[in-house]
Amino acid sequence: MREEKRIKRREKELQKRKRKRRRKRRVAVLVIELVILCVLGAVAFGMFKLDKLNHTVFNEDSILNNGVNQEGFKNIALFGTDNRAGETSGVRSDCIIVASINTNTKEVKMLSVYRDTMLQQADGTYDKANSAYATGGAEAAINMLNKNLDLDITDYVTVNFLALADAVDLLGGIELDLTEEEVVHMNNYCVETSEITGKDYERIEPEVAGTYQLNGVQAVSYARIRYTAGGDFERTSRQRLVIEKLVEKAKSANLGTINKVIDAVFPEISTSFSSTEIIGLAADVFNYELGENGGFPFTPETPESIPGYSGSYVVAAGLADNVRQAHEFLFGDEDYEPTEVVQGISDELSEMTGIYPQADEEQTEDTQNETGSE
Repeated sequence: MREEKRIKRREKELQKRKRKRRRKRRVAVLVIELVILCVLGAVAFGMFKLDKLNHTVFNEDSILNNGVNQEGFKNIALFGTDNRAGETSGVRSDCIIVASINTNTKEVKMLSVYRDTMLQQADGTYDKANSAYATGGAEAAINMLNKNLDLDITDYVTVNFLALADAVDLLGGIELDLTEEEVVHMNNYCVETSEITGKDYERIEPEVAGTYQLNGVQAVSYARIRYTAGGDFERTSRQRLVIEKLVEKAKSANLGTINKVIDAVFPEISTSFSSTEIIGLAADVFNYELGENGGFPFTPETPESIPGYSGSYVVAAGLADNVRQAHEFLFGDEDYEPTEVVQGISDELSEMTGIYPQADEEQTEDTQNETGSE
């Protein structure tokens, strides 16, 4: 009898243990299922948000370069357009920025290409840098940058006035130090910017220098100013400053605010990045740090006229030399030698414009002085 009781007790204990183990398994499975559901939900939410973007899919062979490869860097073309109501094509990119991400250090450098820079277009003719976007969209503009600067860009992001204004407003505005001259011009630009975006603003009165909290219309208008000293060169500096201020605000914003920015801004953005690529870039978003920024060409000339051309142009004093400087600035390559393509374009530009590399000009002057002294 005692033996039977012992056996029954053991059986009961075993059954209890089995029930506990089953309950633990069910709890574990439930937790795993919940985690999976949460992950799938987050991915689905993210993909839903990314669907708001206007995606462009390039043909594999449509993006060209000179056979270069900036290993260890991801180069992206950023374009800013000033689309007016009803304009969908033939729009020039008045903001052209090469954003280069060091994939190891996560440092991001920005190099603005002055919109009036005379560069070779797809058909071999020469025109302003911003005409490429008007002629063939982002694809033509990327190829123009790759061809003239020896870059390996394959992706782009384009924003318009409204996207920038919405982002600034939803992030609470940006604080900037303005000169009296900038205040005057910004107020003037605000009239048209407000009409284009359909957003309101308040004029700064009195028009004096100071530190101001700018809303979306004002920030966009500030980035458009080009009638102060420095002209378009200084304008590109203002554009990069606005981007820097936006990045600072975004990195400190809460999830709710970021969600509002995405909902408002994404429909106004065009990009070649796939959803998977964007998620991959976003994974490191808080590790990115903005580094140095500058403008291209580094040695710009603004001739009064160019034979056969009308209008104002920016000409690199030796395109090849400026490309060398660009590669040193972006990639730290101090010994870069431009490709034959860039060297050929550089030679043609010098012959067309009469503007040569600074070293060549100095040598020419020295030779003339020596000849004259004889």
